[in-house]
Amino acid sequence: MIDPKLLEILICPACKAEVKLEQDRLVCTRCGRRYPIRDGIPVMLIGEAEPGPAGR
Repeated sequence: MIDPKLLEILICPACKAEVKLEQDRLVCTRCGRRYPIRDGIPVMLIGEAEPGPAGR
C-alpha cells in the first residue's frame, strides 16, 4: 500500500499531472501512463510505464 501523503506529492514524470492509485499501478490522470508498484515502491520511470490509451 502506498502512503497517502506520498501519493499526494507524486506526479507523472512524462506530463507532470497527478497520479491516482488503481490496484497495483499508479495511473496518470492526463496521459494515462500506468506506473508499476514493486514491493510497495512506485517505479516512476517513463521507460517502465505502460502506455496510456492510444499509446499516448
